[in-house]
Amino acid sequence: MVSVLIPTCNAASFLGGLLGALIRQRLENFEVIVVDSSSTDGTVSIAKAYGVQTHVIPKDEFDHGGTRTFVGRVAKGDILVYLTQDALPVVETTVATLVQPIYEDDRIGITFGRQLPYVQATPFAQHLRYFNYPDQSYTRTFDDRASLGIRAAFCSNSFAAYRRSALETVGWFQEGLIMGEDLHACAKMLKRGYRVRYVADAVVYHSHNYTISQDLKRYFDLGRFFTKETWLLDEFGKPETEAHRFIRSEWRFLIKQGLVHYLPLSALRLTAKFLGYRLGQWSKYLPKWAAKRLTMLSS
Repeated sequence: MVSVLIPTCNAASFLGGLLGALIRQRLENFEVIVVDSSSTDGTVSIAKAYGVQTHVIPKDEFDHGGTRTFVGRVAKGDILVYLTQDALPVVETTVATLVQPIYEDDRIGITFGRQLPYVQATPFAQHLRYFNYPDQSYTRTFDDRASLGIRAAFCSNSFAAYRRSALETVGWFQEGLIMGEDLHACAKMLKRGYRVRYVADAVVYHSHNYTISQDLKRYFDLGRFFTKETWLLDEFGKPETEAHRFIRSEWRFLIKQGLVHYLPLSALRLTAKFLGYRLGQWSKYLPKWAAKRLTMLSS
């Protein structure tokens, strides 16, 4: 059985479209479960109108890892598919395509699918999706860290499937993480000998038009995450090489798209990300009021 699990918070503008797309999926024996953080916009009513199992938790109890573990334990599936509320399957075979490698290969612990930008995505949001989610599938093992560094453990819970037994083996998702519960779990699975499969043919629409301020805050949280989870960098390597690759890729993308006039803005955004990451690494030396202003969690 496959369980499709969706954490939500004030998702009324997205949820109807997502649940409608899931109901049309060509997949036998699957369930959909929503776990909602006390939305105030009718999200729960929409979920119940579609007849899906719905759990409501206090907003202040939401935890990126803990909430996903909670709903995973409630689920009946042998395969757990996690989606974010603003992701939208492109075709009726999207979920089936995502989970197929888990059926076919016992060594696969995680699969994650391709994310395409929405029509209204900015050039920066477009490039981020194309950079992270290419049109060719691949498989990663723990040995790939030698050549890929932390990139070897990359995956995204915006659209990912987990073999339940593998997730149980590594103790489910880590609670208390500010972000990155997907990368954290993926890294633990790779260490245990499981493989992660990127399935380019399983596609959802999903993108965010972050502002410069939001980019700074997101990378501040990323810096805090890696500072607290130092074993990730010890085992897989620092992300600086990946950052350099991203910069070259973004500038090539903008030039190819005839958007040379966006290069100064790109440089500004990249500077904000770098500054945010460094501040995140130094967050323990910052006043509490400053850290609160810099984190994405207060947005």
